[in-house]
Amino acid sequence: MFQIVSDGSCDFSNEEVKQHNVDIVPFYISFDHVNYLKEGVDISKEDYFKRLVSEKGLFPKTSQPNPQDYIDICAPHLEDGEDIIILTISSKLSGSHNSATLAVDILKEDYPDRKIVLLDSLNGSVSQGLILREIIKMRDAGYTLNETARLAGKVIKTTRVYFTLDSLEYLRRGGRVGPTTALVGGILGLRPILQLEDGQVSQLDNVPGKKKALKLIEEAMIDALQDEAQNISLSIGHILSEEDALSFKANTETALGVKITNPITEVGATIGTHAGPGALAFAYCRKYDAFKEGGA
Repeated sequence: MFQIVSDGSCDFSNEEVKQHNVDIVPFYISFDHVNYLKEGVDISKEDYFKRLVSEKGLFPKTSQPNPQDYIDICAPHLEDGEDIIILTISSKLSGSHNSATLAVDILKEDYPDRKIVLLDSLNGSVSQGLILREIIKMRDAGYTLNETARLAGKVIKTTRVYFTLDSLEYLRRGGRVGPTTALVGGILGLRPILQLEDGQVSQLDNVPGKKKALKLIEEAMIDALQDEAQNISLSIGHILSEEDALSFKANTETALGVKITNPITEVGATIGTHAGPGALAFAYCRKYDAFKEGGA
């Protein structure tokens, strides 16, 4: 048995954290660029986004955990003789993985008899959460740390996430798109469809209106997954858009003939600051046991 640690980008609810006995290293949020709050500790996701909606001129800043944050979480487990696996947001999206790397180097010197495995999810939010759930399942099934890490690496390679936004404004604020692109998109009512590819955000399409964007994502996912839906774990996330998430879930379940058992995820500030309220995400990965002997 080993302990599982993830940074806050996995967007697990407090209930999931307790249920699955995982430790979360939270990101920081600042509204004034001076005082920083720990997400999920000092401020909830819902309160964060409600403030973002109500205060139109607000441009908050997020900051990754520092190495000491990881050390504070991990050291007590190592002291108790437990090994640890750590999962982080894509190293291409945040410095969280680098902070964890520095922390692990220190911890390995202090606890040379313990094993610490650090995994770069190459994902974030909903898709990182899927990977984390597969790691939890392996731990609870009695897999060793090394076997879990090996299979988790395979799961990571199959993980995909697609998302669409209500507006390009939050991407513009974060410097992800230029002001002209955001303005034209707003005038034309274009809704971007994006993906995480090799750990980075790339744009697949711009389509007019939310309904068309969601329909295109649904059709693409159904086409990609219908032949092996039983081997796939799926998850849906949203930012203040639960009704759309529930509708998307129902349509996908009907089309694929499977139940999406993972809870609908409320996307947090780490990804949500750039996505903005109204965002909807759909993620999937190959289940760990599909890689066992006899699996693909």
